[in-house]
Amino acid sequence: MILWVGLLMSHCCLGLNGAAAGSTGLERIEKCGTRCSQGLHCKSKPDNLFPPPCQTPAEGLNTSSVFHNISLSTLMRCEGRQKCTLHLRVKTTLQLTESIHGVSICTATAGMMANCRILSFKRASRERMSGLQLDVENDCTDISPSQQVQITVKTVPSYCGITWTSTYEAPECSSEDLRRHVPECITGRLSYDVIPQRKELRVSVSDMLENYNYHLRLCRKDFICVGTGANKLIKKEEPVKSTTLSYSRPLPCLCIEGWSAVMDAPRVQVCPFKDRLEELWFGINFDPLEGTLSWEPVCPVTAVVVLCQKREDGVCVDLPHASQNVSREKIRFTKVDPHPQLCMKFTADSQSWTRCPFAEARFQAWEVVVMRRQGHEDVKMSSQITATFSVGLCVKSEGSTVCQVTKTHTMHVEKHTAVGLDLAGKLCDSCLQVKRLDVKFAATIIHCLDPCNQSSPLRPVISSRASWDLTLVVVPAGVCLSGIIIVMLLLHILLTVYQRKKQKQNGGCTSKKQTDRAFDCVVPALQIQPVLHGGVLIPDSPQCGNTEKANLISD
Repeated sequence: MILWVGLLMSHCCLGLNGAAAGSTGLERIEKCGTRCSQGLHCKSKPDNLFPPPCQTPAEGLNTSSVFHNISLSTLMRCEGRQKCTLHLRVKTTLQLTESIHGVSICTATAGMMANCRILSFKRASRERMSGLQLDVENDCTDISPSQQVQITVKTVPSYCGITWTSTYEAPECSSEDLRRHVPECITGRLSYDVIPQRKELRVSVSDMLENYNYHLRLCRKDFICVGTGANKLIKKEEPVKSTTLSYSRPLPCLCIEGWSAVMDAPRVQVCPFKDRLEELWFGINFDPLEGTLSWEPVCPVTAVVVLCQKREDGVCVDLPHASQNVSREKIRFTKVDPHPQLCMKFTADSQSWTRCPFAEARFQAWEVVVMRRQGHEDVKMSSQITATFSVGLCVKSEGSTVCQVTKTHTMHVEKHTAVGLDLAGKLCDSCLQVKRLDVKFAATIIHCLDPCNQSSPLRPVISSRASWDLTLVVVPAGVCLSGIIIVMLLLHILLTVYQRKKQKQNGGCTSKKQTDRAFDCVVPALQIQPVLHGGVLIPDSPQCGNTEKANLISD
């Protein structure tokens, strides 16, 4: 019982869906033809390629009096689910008179000759129904999707000035009905799953053109979609119509494109990462020789790019006159000071992203070093390039990001030099405001010094790089000095031990000549030069006798 209820509900739902699809689709016909109002016998035949010249109409005949309510519409004729063609229906209401024998309908498209047909009325019927308004229609004109057709309706015979002309555009392939049933519009349906761990897209195809293979690829969408790799072919015999595509970056213009393996096949595109705008704000380049900061979008985007200075609270304040609009072209900022606080801010679709290309200080060309030595501040400006700076003392109120400048100095620093700043007064409890002047875009840097009550004998207040450089010099020098002192102490101990040992063995150097040579064997301690022989340190002592020296070496 439950099964029957389920089948009945599914049948009803399918019926409703089919009715809804039919209501939004084009009208179907089984065959084309010509139709006239009941009682008016008409037939269709081709018109002459070179019709005779028009005739002068009878009095009272004109276009508005002959033709009424001319309408144009598109119909669909199908021989299978995916074998449908489009037809143009021309329908008009005609004020019939004895002088009108029929109607000529001509259709013309760009680059093609006009196609004309005559709908002629039999003499008996037109005489019987003269003076009445009658309906005439024809729907045997084949048209293509998105095609523009010029339609001309005239009387037969052709009367001068009695002509109706209009232009009609056939439905586009974007129509759901056409995409399902007209071969020129069938693109297939693409669905996908993103596998970010492997940077892959699993793509499946449905409703593809029957009896044809199918192509898939990844492409970057601009004016056209430019391929980023080899195409994948899904064969018509494969039961599972799916494949895997690999990508390198999830760009918003990266799309999956699919089309049937036929000549001039329409293509369908889906873009899985169209909302990933944050992927565009990479690839910022800096030329240190030219001082040029540049960025080029990898996808077409409407955005505003501005240089800004990043504060301690994370807010990036725009620099004046440092904004550019971008869509496809590369943008450049010339004469830029590469400071870690200088950043680029991108704004698109009411969202903003900030990128700081100099955050790692790889290109930082200058720095300020402030040293405090016994309560006295030494300030130096060190630069790797020749540049001009504005250096000023300023006072920063509590809780404010603005620093009020009290004194300003302009200084010129040569390449690879450090220049001391002659700033009067105590620097403690105040700040230094520094800005490079010889460039177009530069950040205004504020260095706030430590309070005056700090009493460290030697402390770098600004520039961790300077402190690190001093450490690299002082520590190795201390190690070397300690090593030298230890070696000298060891040598002194060995020399003292040796002298005492020698005195005991010789019993004094005056065994033979105690009177006149008493001081000949005395060796000053500062003149002894030890010699290493056989692992024993031997000082060069005066020769009191060859036998004594030989015995000493043998020991």
